[in-house]
Amino acid sequence: MSGEDSNFTVWGFIKGFGKLLIGILLLLQGLIGLVVLIMFATLFASALSSLSPSGQASLSVPDGAALVLNPKGVLVEQTQAVDPFEQALQEAYGLNQPSQISMHDVARTIRRAKEDDRIKSLVLDLGGLAVSPSSSSKLHYLTDEIDSFKESGKKVFAIGDSYSQSQYLLAAHADEIYMNDYGNITLLGYGRYGMYLKSFLEKFKITSHVFRVGTFKSAVEPYLRDDMSPEAKEANVAYLSVLWREYVEGAEKARGLEQGTIENYANNFGDILRGVNGDMSQAALEAGLVDGLKTRAEMQKFLKDKIGADDEDKSFKQVSFYSFLASIDKKKDGDNPNVAIVTAAGVIVDGEAPVGVAAGGDTVARFLKRAREDEDVKAVVLRVDSPGGSAFASSIIRDEVLALKKAGKPVVVSMGSLAASGGYWIAADADEIWASPTTITGSIGIFGYFTTFENTVAEIGVSTDGVGTTSLSPLLATGIGPLPEAGADVIQQSVENGYDRFLSIVGKGRNLDKEYVDSIAQGRVWIGEKALELKLVDHLGDFEDAIAAAAKLADLEEYDTVEMIEKVTTWERIFGNMSSRAMKVFGVEEHVARSRQQGLRRLVSEANQTLKLIEQFNDPNALYVRCMACDTK
Repeated sequence: MSGEDSNFTVWGFIKGFGKLLIGILLLLQGLIGLVVLIMFATLFASALSSLSPSGQASLSVPDGAALVLNPKGVLVEQTQAVDPFEQALQEAYGLNQPSQISMHDVARTIRRAKEDDRIKSLVLDLGGLAVSPSSSSKLHYLTDEIDSFKESGKKVFAIGDSYSQSQYLLAAHADEIYMNDYGNITLLGYGRYGMYLKSFLEKFKITSHVFRVGTFKSAVEPYLRDDMSPEAKEANVAYLSVLWREYVEGAEKARGLEQGTIENYANNFGDILRGVNGDMSQAALEAGLVDGLKTRAEMQKFLKDKIGADDEDKSFKQVSFYSFLASIDKKKDGDNPNVAIVTAAGVIVDGEAPVGVAAGGDTVARFLKRAREDEDVKAVVLRVDSPGGSAFASSIIRDEVLALKKAGKPVVVSMGSLAASGGYWIAADADEIWASPTTITGSIGIFGYFTTFENTVAEIGVSTDGVGTTSLSPLLATGIGPLPEAGADVIQQSVENGYDRFLSIVGKGRNLDKEYVDSIAQGRVWIGEKALELKLVDHLGDFEDAIAAAAKLADLEEYDTVEMIEKVTTWERIFGNMSSRAMKVFGVEEHVARSRQQGLRRLVSEANQTLKLIEQFNDPNALYVRCMACDTK
């Protein structure tokens, strides 16, 4: 064989082997694709099989079962829509934020369980529930639902390793409360504490520029003082005292405790603890806060004896909160006229904002506009749970409220836990305003704030200089450069005009004299029951009371309620289920994700919260009607 033939043969072998290798790789790729497709189809079919024809999850509830109310996450007015794929990635790397639990979902679940003959009792397992101190009204709303459940003759049991202050208020409404024999109940009351930065800023020669109107507008105090002003203390004590009084009275009445028991437990906990050799669980038992102390195994046996064992005799007959919630068909829009529900929850920001993240001025206004243009909608309930925010965005929302009224459709505002500053701005023109006794409202004031660093950079030899064509041109250098006097004058005048406009809006909307509004405004925060006395609200009541009031104003005897919101599709719901299942398929278990969260999550969360706060200040005029002091700690 010649050399040429030999070379040709070798080259042919190489080419043939390459084709074979490519063929094998293509086959392998096809097999992998087929496996993924089968896995996808299996998960898809599994998700579909868990849904009823109506798009809701089907559920088999054993007769005589207990509904286990075990929500995990932060109790909120309106939950954030979550991208399931993004959530799956966050869970994998331990960066996910705490879940959100809708107060309305919890209430609706309890309500439906009361009517379900298969459900014989309610078990409160609240260890995973977190509630902001400023969300006190949400707790009282749920305690009313628990009391209503008990009125049906069905028993309520509370179990837990320990109880936080907020968790205990719910547990107190159970027929029986049990706690781990190494657990604790620590009642701290309500407080308002913060960091004050005046001396810190001075040390670094940072200049604070504050523009405000209102004696009680304490939002910017941390930058101007090293302590809380007497005016802020007066306003804070007034509303915190009401929150604590409602808590104490509610817990004592529900538990049948003597008046003063809770106050004594909170104020003299150290002495009480000494009397039981430092045993916190025993202190709670002797104070009557719980009915018994049990290990987890003993609690399970107790519930099996009370409720009955499941089919496998491993636990008591039960259905979880999430399973039962998924099986509930939301009320369909029938043939009756509609009362539309529009929610403004979170900080009010300019433009669009995702539901559950913030109240975007354009977003909320669009929902109100949709209700106005819908011929089936005869009245609107605007649910407000917001500390305020952008003055411009608040004005955009208010314009749509006025347009609704002009169209002949009554508007009733239902205040949640917070309806302050901008939250009150959008409420003032409603036909009626309803609040709970513990709603935090008012804070009628306006402010502007920013810092400049001209003195700071001067310490390292940096200065600014230049020329401009007008007296306001130096604003172009403000930040590293100083704030020009002409610029400060413009901002202060704008703030004063904004405050005057706020007073006029409240005066006109509430039919009150402007001078009177000024006397109760000044940025001061009021609690719901005091706001009623001051004529800032019309009635005390819950969400359902506001809906009934709207229907009455529209002369509706029979009506349906519809929520103006972008709905999660069945496809998104399926993928939401599939994402969590896929994580397990690929070996990412919940405990692994949690283990990755401990250090990294804290760092990312802190940075994220700071960035979110900065992003919320996006008013085009840099004017804010926001209550920064409404969160209690």
